[in-house]
Amino acid sequence: MAYVITEPCIGTKDTSCADVCPVDCIHPAPGEEHHQQSTMLYIDPSECIDCDACVEACPVDATMSEDDVPAELEIFREINRTYFESGHDAGEKMVADFLASKN
Repeated sequence: MAYVITEPCIGTKDTSCADVCPVDCIHPAPGEEHHQQSTMLYIDPSECIDCDACVEACPVDATMSEDDVPAELEIFREINRTYFESGHDAGEKMVADFLASKN
């Protein structure tokens, strides 16, 4: 089980979660490639150690255990995974598609 960053992070990108992550699995953090262009932050599910530190640090309640993601946000499990497996552009495209589906 890993943690997932979900919709409330879109447009917020508060990095409190990245600041407290003991394994540096939340990206793109400030100073990293793509930080400015990203619509949100992402958790690498292969690196996450399920410590829960990011959940407590998130000011917009965007971070949760993947087992606790509500059905309407289930796509964010795949969005976070895709960002790390297929790259920044693939993850951001999925976010854009999600937003477009809401209109």
